[in-house]
Amino acid sequence: MKFTLVALLMVVISAAAANAQTSSTGAIDPGVQAASRGTGAGVGSLSKADGSLQFFQNGLGRFRDVETVSTGANVGLGPRFNSISCVSCHSQPAFGGSGPAVNPQFTFTNGAQPRVAPDDTTPYFIRADGPTREARFPFFFDNSGNVNTNAPNGGVEDLFTVSGRADASSCVLQQPPFNQARAANNIIFRIPTPVFGAGLIENLDDSTLLENQGDNLNNNFGVDGTFNHNGNDGTIARFGWKAQNKSLELFAGEAYNVEMGISNEIFTQDRPLPEEDQNGPGLPAACLNLSGRGYPEDTTNFTATTSMDPFVANASIPSDVVQFAMFMRLLAPPPTGGVLLNGNQVSADSISNRKALFSTIGCATCHNSAINYTQVSSITASLSNRSVKAFSDVEIHHMGTRLADNVSQGGAGGDQFRTAPLWGLGQRIFLLHDGRTTDLNSAIRAHQSQGSEANTVVNNFDALTNSQQQNVLNFLRSL
Repeated sequence: MKFTLVALLMVVISAAAANAQTSSTGAIDPGVQAASRGTGAGVGSLSKADGSLQFFQNGLGRFRDVETVSTGANVGLGPRFNSISCVSCHSQPAFGGSGPAVNPQFTFTNGAQPRVAPDDTTPYFIRADGPTREARFPFFFDNSGNVNTNAPNGGVEDLFTVSGRADASSCVLQQPPFNQARAANNIIFRIPTPVFGAGLIENLDDSTLLENQGDNLNNNFGVDGTFNHNGNDGTIARFGWKAQNKSLELFAGEAYNVEMGISNEIFTQDRPLPEEDQNGPGLPAACLNLSGRGYPEDTTNFTATTSMDPFVANASIPSDVVQFAMFMRLLAPPPTGGVLLNGNQVSADSISNRKALFSTIGCATCHNSAINYTQVSSITASLSNRSVKAFSDVEIHHMGTRLADNVSQGGAGGDQFRTAPLWGLGQRIFLLHDGRTTDLNSAIRAHQSQGSEANTVVNNFDALTNSQQQNVLNFLRSL
């Protein structure tokens, strides 16, 4: 049975007012919740008996490794990179999360000796207290240094080079022209996506997602999502800001190559910048095979050391990329938790009751509270037949001119983004795809602009009373 939006809002007004917490200036974001919620644990069915726990722990260990160019156990960094470890971008509030409060990228050119990128300068958009970021140029520059809007780019422009490092031989590279791109308004940013609960999202069958999409399309909010698809087999892709990656292994392989410059069994060559690859000669010979070990740098460990525990030995055989994917696959969804607002505990009843308001105004049309159910998993029981309470439909949506980045990936166009999963939002610092804000109010209103599917929903949020808006924000920070 359907009701109008006004009728539904009237139903919740009295209950919302009873528990509302407000400020003199209107609803405020309670902010990042610091209390431990147990985030970062493995899924419940991990066991030493079947080896799954050892594989999770091994993957976590590799996720924490600091990579070098040609020394140490883990080699292959560069020639260009954005960071030197998975956890440097995925550590808030636990390993596997989003960017931390203190940006490690800021120290790469001006930190303690030996410096990570000694010959480079810190890009203007990297701050000590800002988000960890990658940069992209939506369009190529022409030979005169002007933006050529007829030549789409969109590839990652790595921030740093290995030039000047003692373990990088004679490789000399220049950083991309970030200041030129800023002056030409031809630069956009992305921040890391959390990977908690990723194994459940990976294990949703296409038919389940399509059925869920059909339910979502039955709405009065102007929401009309679609899916990005894998270019090889045509099935639904689901990872990344534009859902451009099909699987966690592909997701991990791309990140290892693009973010850290490490060739692997999925991405088998050193990666030049887009302009070096498409409009130039690629990487110079002095910057190839810097590890001295040949390609790929990350590979199956055929000579893995043995152990008294065969599962420990077995877990050391796969490549880093395989174990990164296994770690993410076995990482549990982030638990919900209580919310402090201005030092006062928000009542649990207030939070639970406001989930209905979140749905009533239309937020849940994209940020579905649950998708039921995952496939049977051959990996571990905790991935089987589970409700995926990610607050996402895994679809891509037109988000309008304010959020558009003019970058296309797969079937996702310049203003289309995957519905970001909201589980774990209560402890996330930087918000939206580029980390432009830390405030939920700003993030919500950034969804509204010309061409956005969320315009009606944001209008509905703005039409709420201050106390109702506060309840929505409290609910979001409980996730």
